[in-house]
Amino acid sequence: MQLKIMPKKKCLSAGRMLLILFLSQMISALEVPLDLVQPPTITQQSPKDYIIDPRENIVIQCEAKGKPPPSFSWTRNGTHFDIDKDPLVTMKPGSGTLTINIMTEGKAETYEGVYQCTARNERGAAISNNIIIRPSRSPLWTKEKLEPIILRNGHSLVLPCRPPIGLPPPIIFWMDNSFQRLPQSERVSQGLNGDLYFSNVLPEDTREDYICYARFNHTQTIQQKQPISVKVFSVDELNDTIAANLSDTEFYGAKSYRERPPTFLTPEGNASNKEELRGNVLSLECIAEGLPTPVIYWIKEDGTLPINRTFYRNFKKTLQIIQVSEADSGNYQCIAKNALGAIHHTISVTVKAAPYWIMAPQNLVLSPGEDGTLICRANGKPKPRISWLSNGVPVEIAPDDPSRKIDGDTIIFSNVQERSSAVYQCNASNEYGYLLANAFVNVLAEPPRILTSVNTLYQVIANRPALLDCAFFGSPLPTIEWFKGAKGSALREDIYVLHENGTLEIPVAQKDSTGTYTCVARNKLGMAKNEVRLEIKDPTRIIKHPEYAVVQRGNTVSFECKVKHDETLIPTVTWLKDSGELPNDGRFHVNQDHLVITDVNDDDGGTYTCVANTTLDIVSASAVLNVVDVPNAPFDLELTDQLDKTVQLSWTPGDDNNSPITKFIIEYEDAMHEAGLWHHQTEVSGTQTTAQLKLSPYVNYSFRVMAVNSLGRSLPSEPSEQYLTKAAEPDQNPSFVEGLGSEPDNLVITWKPLNGFESNGPGLQYKVSWRQKDGDDEWTSVVVANVSKYIVSGTPTFVPYLIKVQALNDAGFAPEPAVIMGHSGEDLPMVAPGNVQVNVVNSTLAEVHWDPVPLKSIRGHLQGYRIYYWKEQNTSQRNRRHIEKKILTFQGSKTHGMLPGLEPFSHYTLNVRVVNGKGEGPASPDRVFNTPEGVPSAPSSLKIVNPTLDSLTLEWDPPSHPNGILTEYTLKYQPINNTHELGPLVDLKIPANKTRWTLKNLNFSTRYKFYLHAQTSAGSGNQITEEAVTTVDEAMASRQVDIATQGWFIGLMCAVALLILILLIVCFIRRNKGGKYPVKEKEDAHADPEIQPMKEDDGTFGEYSDAEDHKPLKKGSRTPSDRTVKKEDSDDSLVDYGEGVNGQFNEDGSFIGQYSGKKEKEPAEGNESSEAPSPVNAMNSFV
Repeated sequence: MQLKIMPKKKCLSAGRMLLILFLSQMISALEVPLDLVQPPTITQQSPKDYIIDPRENIVIQCEAKGKPPPSFSWTRNGTHFDIDKDPLVTMKPGSGTLTINIMTEGKAETYEGVYQCTARNERGAAISNNIIIRPSRSPLWTKEKLEPIILRNGHSLVLPCRPPIGLPPPIIFWMDNSFQRLPQSERVSQGLNGDLYFSNVLPEDTREDYICYARFNHTQTIQQKQPISVKVFSVDELNDTIAANLSDTEFYGAKSYRERPPTFLTPEGNASNKEELRGNVLSLECIAEGLPTPVIYWIKEDGTLPINRTFYRNFKKTLQIIQVSEADSGNYQCIAKNALGAIHHTISVTVKAAPYWIMAPQNLVLSPGEDGTLICRANGKPKPRISWLSNGVPVEIAPDDPSRKIDGDTIIFSNVQERSSAVYQCNASNEYGYLLANAFVNVLAEPPRILTSVNTLYQVIANRPALLDCAFFGSPLPTIEWFKGAKGSALREDIYVLHENGTLEIPVAQKDSTGTYTCVARNKLGMAKNEVRLEIKDPTRIIKHPEYAVVQRGNTVSFECKVKHDETLIPTVTWLKDSGELPNDGRFHVNQDHLVITDVNDDDGGTYTCVANTTLDIVSASAVLNVVDVPNAPFDLELTDQLDKTVQLSWTPGDDNNSPITKFIIEYEDAMHEAGLWHHQTEVSGTQTTAQLKLSPYVNYSFRVMAVNSLGRSLPSEPSEQYLTKAAEPDQNPSFVEGLGSEPDNLVITWKPLNGFESNGPGLQYKVSWRQKDGDDEWTSVVVANVSKYIVSGTPTFVPYLIKVQALNDAGFAPEPAVIMGHSGEDLPMVAPGNVQVNVVNSTLAEVHWDPVPLKSIRGHLQGYRIYYWKEQNTSQRNRRHIEKKILTFQGSKTHGMLPGLEPFSHYTLNVRVVNGKGEGPASPDRVFNTPEGVPSAPSSLKIVNPTLDSLTLEWDPPSHPNGILTEYTLKYQPINNTHELGPLVDLKIPANKTRWTLKNLNFSTRYKFYLHAQTSAGSGNQITEEAVTTVDEAMASRQVDIATQGWFIGLMCAVALLILILLIVCFIRRNKGGKYPVKEKEDAHADPEIQPMKEDDGTFGEYSDAEDHKPLKKGSRTPSDRTVKKEDSDDSLVDYGEGVNGQFNEDGSFIGQYSGKKEKEPAEGNESSEAPSPVNAMNSFV
């Protein structure tokens, strides 16, 4: 029977091929429902070669299904096995599985043999493979006496293992008495046969416990051979005594130790053959001896080695090819090579094959009258023979069936009937094995049935294939159609793929693929249908991948992994390290989208993978963590090529901790002279592991090395061994040699001594030599101990000397030292500077000139000239204090200088002295000079007394520094009106002898500002300023006070104040909104005294102020809001001298208190005021 709808042939991609293979497996796995009559089918059986544990019961499995349920029987070694007659054998009910109870009695060997199970019902019989039962064996080694092996250094050696034959074969390994595996290398290795091969022996191979162990995994037992003793001697050690004791000992290597080219220990000869079965692992081995140790290479003569299936084991002595096939047959050549030659061995490989399936027969379900075929095709080397059985009986002797025709590997059925039902067995066999397959022919007449569950829900990720199952059965074979939706038409193959097993494939499922699908199965006996539902989900995506990270050991690292998924699916996010689980360590923290690792260490390095999976899909993203740190300290320091002045230092670098080493720093310690103190020696590239070091004589050197990478330097290595260099004469002389006298008759020679490292030997001393520079004297020398100073006495004063200091030790003198010049001690100068002249530049500056002192009279190093000067005092001042002298020093040989900061109109005296390193010489004769007049300082004080209605009296003190003869005073004054504006300026000249002046015809109750300064012939000095107010007319004051105390006036004032408060609130609100308002603009243009708020404390009115009012004053503008005008010389105010602004009035209206105004730099050109108006003026402004 054929499907009604067949898929067209299409070109398939690799992914589609995998899908088709999966579906093909589904097709081959289609089964007859168990509620229908069917022949038996073997579902489970024991392996063909069944090795059992003799300590446990024997269980031989045989399970089968069928309808009716099959019955079971067994054969043993080709004859019927009657289990009822053996009390130790039982069969599992409803099964063919046998249990043989050998744990209570009986032996496993009794039941060795070939077993076969048969499952039978009315429709046929199925048989199992031939199951060979063999108990495992782990025999002991046969006892043997092993003599010690003695051989010479360099010879080859083979230690035989020869394990007992077990079932299955044991695993071989070599250990010592402490159960520690013996180390293996290119020189020492274990062969495939278990023997231990030495290409050449060394003295360290000497030991008495070479033990071969055999592990039998099936019985979990380990057997060991007797220990083998090996003694390796050098030729010199092999003395006559040992040779005399060799009579009972196997002795290897009669020839002397020498280098030699390779020879093979295994396999023997130049060629050998190897046969292997298809699918197994091909293992080829070549082990060679020689000195130096040979290296093994492999080639295939007539081709190349398969890349993905070739592996090298045992230090390349073993070549392995997995999944070997007939194409791997050919000649393989192993080559053993060392410095003295090469040798090769050719292995001819033949790959045979036990039978393997090309097409195994499949169960066949036919309806009466249909045709069909069973095909059984297998291959192998040699080619297997195909034979057929029917119900376990060779088809040649089986009952005849007219519908059956056998044609080699095919059975053809035609016009079958119900009696044609049977189980057929195909056997493919050659000398290397056999294959047995059961396939039944079941003749049924059944209407279609759908085996897939009703309303199955399929959920698929968008843009992926969707497979909707429609498992079905029927005989004849039904045709399948698919529909989408309640009234949809049949789905066509241009969009969908219809598979033979009924599955509907949507190659690329989209959101619109969601819906209900109906599967319909039809044959001539009826029809069946089934609905399934399909939902398409958004794919899970990682939108933020973890990123590569480099972190220093001990720090913290974080990986981020953000996942976006379908809202109906719940993802699970898992973190992996190197494809395994995260370490069970509290330093690893997983929270939401992050993996955080604290206190990172070296083991944390690797690949971290974020895996997000739902029930439908899985995605992952990975990042590498590279853990870095400063390098580990170098080790294994070694000194070689030790010479007097050089040595070679070598070392082994420590781990670079994933950051390349850029350089090595070498330091040394001088244990003889500066123990514990390390000095920098040199630096070398990070690729070097040796350094040639320069040495100094007579130093007990130790060296250490530090490695440096981008993160810093390592800890120092352990110090090297000490190396003491030989003594030698000094290489250098002392530095910083100087010759200076401390007294007029001596010469002190000093120098910086050599340190112990520079001394180059014991007995360090210094040869000190000197002579006068300008004389004909010979050098005078003296040898002193290791000091830093020598004093030469009895020298002339300040005479130049030539000096040299030479180092010497027990080995000799240092090179000739450099000659330096010094001087004997200085003395005070003997002569004063002459011809001192003074030129007065102005009232505060004078210039002084003098003649230089002769150098011989200076008697030392000229430091400069020093001027002493002072101001002469009159008799009264001289009695009051001591004359203060001032000093100015001019360096070097200068013969003039300026005297600044002099006082004008003063009498000065000065003298000049020369200065050397010892001190000052005698003073020159005094020179007297006078400074001209200057401008005076401001008058010392200014106050106003006796104020009346129209006059004020001013009193002042003269300037404290007149700086000349006063010629007159200048007084300027001007009124200040109620709006704080300054009136016209009046200028008066007052004789110099006056300190009091009365101004008349002034306005009553008016504030005035006064400016006073003194003058000399040099000009005007600084001014002093004050302010004062004339008194008020008594009648006016009385009336104004009466008005102020009236109730109506107080009420009016309160109303005005309330109005002003309301206006202020409105202005502030508008100002906060950024707008302008008329009141503010009016205030900016001109201050209105009528809007001054009343002060709550005393009932007077103050001035309204705003932050914008604090601006520089212009002509005609208001004063600053603090009502002050800045002055130059005084910060005094009216408040400072009297009761302040709030002055009080007595009963008659006269003003009480002393007024004192503030001082200004200059009178203002316009009208200004520094005080608020008086209470009376405030009231006048409202009248």
